[in-house]
Amino acid sequence: MAEWRPAVRVFRIAVPAMDIGRARLFYEAVLAIEADDTVPTRLYFHCDEVIVALIDGSVEGRGEFAPTPDNLYFAVDDLDGVYNRALLAQARITSLIEVRPWGERSFYCLDLDGNRLCVVDDSTLFLGRGADWS
Repeated sequence: MAEWRPAVRVFRIAVPAMDIGRARLFYEAVLAIEADDTVPTRLYFHCDEVIVALIDGSVEGRGEFAPTPDNLYFAVDDLDGVYNRALLAQARITSLIEVRPWGERSFYCLDLDGNRLCVVDDSTLFLGRGADWS
């Protein structure tokens, strides 16, 4: 008999933005996805089953603005293309495209508000199971 497990999934991640218009241009350019602007103070980027929600910090801010403290990871099928678009969109590259010790090919950068992003080649994703060293 199979063990019961609760149905849990991540469906939305909030990312603060001080200038929502500028953030929109950045993410639309880098991700090559059009923003869903259904909610006036938020922009939704539908990334498969997870929504990346840019939250307008000037309207919904709770005190002093602070970027996300941890990386937000995106898996893409054209890492080099995303890297070039990130450069053009003025992302601050903090680590060039490299193959990481765990096998992922990726780069790290900051968006215009200092939010930490990691973009990973989808064909090299490490999901935490089955590693030789785990």
